[in-house]
Amino acid sequence: MKIAMYPGTFDPVTNGHLSLIRRGCEVFDQLIVAVADNTPKRPLFSHEERVAMLREALKDEPKVIVEPFSGLTVEYAAQRGACVLLRGLRAVSDFEYEFQLALMNRRLQRHIQTVFLMTDYQWLFISSTIVKAAASHGADIKGLVPENVRLALMEKYEKGEVAQATPCLAPPHSGFRTS
Repeated sequence: MKIAMYPGTFDPVTNGHLSLIRRGCEVFDQLIVAVADNTPKRPLFSHEERVAMLREALKDEPKVIVEPFSGLTVEYAAQRGACVLLRGLRAVSDFEYEFQLALMNRRLQRHIQTVFLMTDYQWLFISSTIVKAAASHGADIKGLVPENVRLALMEKYEKGEVAQATPCLAPPHSGFRTS
């Protein structure tokens, strides 16, 4: 059985992430979506919220297991029996960082490969940060994230919750569109 692991912060999960996960399921027997706890980013959503949102969004994907994790990604992948780390690339800027990370992971765990999938063209422009920035100002993000995530974002911003370390985010805008 070929097990791949797709690690990330997923703050929040976007339709770009889901597209990559579904495409990974076409290649691998099982895909572990590993939600990182230890991140230099200051997530808007708690670790538990991010795991729950992903589980809801992927509940109909039989090959997917969503798990929280902390520590070194490649060590967790080894513990879970993964032979591949799945990573998505949107642009050349993503590749430089991901390439360095893949080389370090390869040094730490020689038997674990990194496989890069290009993001589908329709998702090239989105990132979790951009989605949060748009949502924080009341923009319509329908179709960019799963519906459960859109509702969770609207709820956070309606309450005035903003992760101050997230680039581009100003205090929430009043007058949100929730439909």
